[in-house]
Order: sequence, then structure tokens, then C-alpha cells
Amino acid sequence: MSYLGVGVSPGNVPVHHGNDLKVFDKRVRLGELILRCVICILALLAALLIASDTQVKKIFSIQKKAQFTDMKALVFLVIANGIAAAYSMVHVLRCIVSMVRGTVIFSKPLAWAIFSGDQIMTYLCLTATSSALQGALFAKLGEPTLQWMKVCTMYGKFCNQVGEGIASAVIASLSMVILSTVSAFSLFRLYGNNKDKNNARW
Repeated sequence: MSYLGVGVSPGNVPVHHGNDLKVFDKRVRLGELILRCVICILALLAALLIASDTQVKKIFSIQKKAQFTDMKALVFLVIANGIAAAYSMVHVLRCIVSMVRGTVIFSKPLAWAIFSGDQIMTYLCLTATSSALQGALFAKLGEPTLQWMKVCTMYGKFCNQVGEGIASAVIASLSMVILSTVSAFSLFRLYGNNKDKNNARW
């Protein structure tokens, strides 16, 4: 099949694939838009759930307040998901404009920028989520060998809301992994198009 979407059947009859390519491009762009919306909502939800979570526990005459700043991993998670939400919102607007105009990315520098940005955000979210998840497990289960107590037995409400936030962050991170494959496809198919174009010249 050539770059212009015109192929040759085994019977040497020209076959036009332009409509199929347009439908495929629309589906890819729609899938990308949905993924970016999901990531934006879940990342923002995770950041808000954790950042707004507090619980005060009175021990004898002393009040102890639990908040996300007590654990550096949670601070990192809130910052990472805030960045991911803002980044996704920018690309949601880009996708909407692209779909309204009916344009497809043919610029390699732009495709590389999107691909690189998606990769960076994916690794950032995965790192922050795994770090927070590990800390949450220690708080939930404790560590007898190190004599770390189960903090969640004292701050149940706080831990439950943190758990909800981490669950949202996990789904957002997995969505970022899927999105990174979509942006990789959008990038490397440009090089495939160049190959088809060179073959068409011969």
C-alpha cells in the first residue's frame, strides 16, 4: 500500500484505502482523548483525596494530627499527580482542537515532544505511586522486625482516604502506560509513512 492510501489488489485493480485510514485515525484520536480525560480526572482526584486528608487523634491529653505531609512519599504522590493532571488537561485541549479541525500530527518534532512528555509523566507517576503504595502497606501492616507499629489502627479514617487516593493514582498510572503506547504508535508510524513514500517512488 502506498503513502497516499492507494493499494493494488492481487488482480492489479487499484484499491483505495483512504476512508479506512481516516476512520482509523479518528478512532486513535478518540481513544487518546478518552485516556487523557481519564488520567486528568483520576490524577486530580488522587491529589485532592490525599492532600485534603487529615485526622486528629487524642492520646491522653495530647492531640496528634495525621496529614499527608507526615509521609514524604505522599507529598511526592500529590505533586506528581498534580503535574499529571495539568499535563493531561493541556493535551485534552490539544486533542479537542485537533478533532474539531480534523487534523492529524505529521510533524515529527511535535510527535517526539508528545512521546517524550508522555514517557516522562508515565515514569513519574509510576515511581510516585509505587513509593506511596509501599509506605501505605507499612502503615497498614506494620513491620514487626523493625518494631514499626500499625499506624492505621489509630488513624483508620485517614488511612482509608489515603487508600482511595492511591487506588485512583494506580489506575491513572496504568492509563498512562497505555497512553504512552498510543503516543509511540503515533510517532513511529510517521517513519512508516516515509518508508511507504520511498517505496512508492520505486
